[in-house]
Amino acid sequence: MRTATGGMLNLPCTRPPWGELVAVNATGDIAWRTPLGLYENLPAGKQNLGNSGSAGPMTTASGLVFIGATNDRRFRAFDAKTGQELWVTDVPQNINANPMSYRGKDGKQYVAVIANSQLLAYALP
Repeated sequence: MRTATGGMLNLPCTRPPWGELVAVNATGDIAWRTPLGLYENLPAGKQNLGNSGSAGPMTTASGLVFIGATNDRRFRAFDAKTGQELWVTDVPQNINANPMSYRGKDGKQYVAVIANSQLLAYALP
């Protein structure tokens, strides 16, 4: 497949999604699944096919799932009950570690990730 600029895309030859975030409940049944990761070189509306990454998610006690394990340079938060994407932000490099959470001296909860060699921290409301 060619991009809009004429370059070639190296896409898997299997049917998408090619990367997913999957929630499994206590009985072992799949509660929900959603494609995870974009292919921005594809036309709008056809980019959310899921792509590869190298890290796992973290879930908070309040029911948020944070993950950055994609090759599209994004950090995302999902609702743990429904799988709905609640928040996404662009990051300067791919995230290559699981998110972590901590309480700051100010009493706020933070979620932090490593994007290449940078530590990125986000305060939760």
